[in-house]
Amino acid sequence: MSASGFTLLDGIIVVLYLAGTTWLGVWLGRGEQSARSYFVANDSVPWWAVLFSVVATETSALTFISIPGLAYIGNLGFLQVAMGYMVGRVIVAYVLLPKYYEGELVTAYALLEKRFGSSTRRFASITFMVTRIFGDSVRLFATAIPVALLIGPLVPAQYVGPASILILGACTVVYTYHGGMKAVIWTDVMQIGVYMGGGIAALVIVGNDVIGGWTQIFTDASARDQLKLFDLYTGFDRPHTLWAGLIGGAFLSMASHGVDQMMVQRLFASGNLKLAQRALIGSGFVVFTQFAMFLIIGVGLFAFYKGETFPRPDAIFPRFIVEAMPPGLTGVVIAAVLAAAMSTISSSINSLAAASVHDLYLPLTKRKPDDAALLLTSKRFTLFWAAVLVGGALLYRNEGTPVVTIALSIASFTYGGLLGAFFLGMRVKRARQRDALIGMTVGISVMSVVVFATPLSNWFPAIAPTLEPIRGIAWPWFVLIGTTLTFATGLLSSRFSPAVSGDASA
Repeated sequence: MSASGFTLLDGIIVVLYLAGTTWLGVWLGRGEQSARSYFVANDSVPWWAVLFSVVATETSALTFISIPGLAYIGNLGFLQVAMGYMVGRVIVAYVLLPKYYEGELVTAYALLEKRFGSSTRRFASITFMVTRIFGDSVRLFATAIPVALLIGPLVPAQYVGPASILILGACTVVYTYHGGMKAVIWTDVMQIGVYMGGGIAALVIVGNDVIGGWTQIFTDASARDQLKLFDLYTGFDRPHTLWAGLIGGAFLSMASHGVDQMMVQRLFASGNLKLAQRALIGSGFVVFTQFAMFLIIGVGLFAFYKGETFPRPDAIFPRFIVEAMPPGLTGVVIAAVLAAAMSTISSSINSLAAASVHDLYLPLTKRKPDDAALLLTSKRFTLFWAAVLVGGALLYRNEGTPVVTIALSIASFTYGGLLGAFFLGMRVKRARQRDALIGMTVGISVMSVVVFATPLSNWFPAIAPTLEPIRGIAWPWFVLIGTTLTFATGLLSSRFSPAVSGDASA
């Protein structure tokens, strides 16, 4: 794709913005002296900053790159999932968050240890790590698309993709290594303002460039059902229906914001329960507004490009940014996409390091290290996970599916096992560690088959007829199915276990 609309001014803006963001992150992290401060910022971040950090981490690069493509090739149905996200946040705020704030926790999985034991904590933490690496490798790959447009004329074609990923990874790891969670959150706050501004600029430009403006765009879009929001279909094979959105989206949000260390760790930085609840619930309204804006951008781009067919939906908006935006603004918006992506990557690296230190390293260490030694170990884990994340992105290959769908599908097949274990601990008093481990193992194993049913059918034709009934299940249902399997299996297992005196609900 040509980058003819990208000027020297844009290039300077991108370089200065990335350098400035990296410097800011390093500066914010000056004086870090403890691992707790490194991972949860000493519980001292304002709730509104945590709110915007949650939003930036959850939707940044994928919102900018992939969500407009969903509306371009479809309609506004993805907002049904966003409605479910809001429901799920409310449940987490009043069911799970109070449990977390009963103790001085750094990771979400410490709660499972209190209820079941150390093996359950380690199992859950490792599951989180695997999920984050696969999902965020896809996110990093997606964000390299606009970088590739930027450096395409300067780098041989075969090296554009790897070079883009390495540039993003290098900039991100610098401030994540030095600044910790405080740097991650405050750079998120800055980044979300810039890329939301870029989205508004896109709305204005599209409206000015299309004959008849947004009035005509909406009229034409309505005639071809591109503004359709609700789909009352009751089957399980469509992802963007009202029931898949409200129910499946709620369970996905309960998992991503209730048992995923990357989000829970942010909420720990709020300082107290009420502020964390305010940040979490408020983020749902902001995310819904954000999704709506970028879906509308996709509708406008359909009119702008007159319905042109694109080989990759994720390339539609980056092409518009490079080709249609005026000099200077193109650089700002591309820089915003990259910086917003860095927020997700930095959050992932920091949370992976936190889980490694507190769920795996410290429980296996006979002598507890002092603050300086533990901080150094935390930073070493940061470097390790950064290398793994970049390596995963380098291995990924996109085949035309919107990246946001791929990333959410990857997360969904393990989320059910984690959420089911938390529900088991809260609702089944007689459940023990063995029951939780059996439940999570069954739930994740079965969901792995469900999620990968299509490739399994291609690789093993003999079992294709057996897998046929589950091949069409849409991704929003994955967490609900996995949670149900995990909970039901753990409950059944507990019925065959002798009751243990002193068992307590999580």
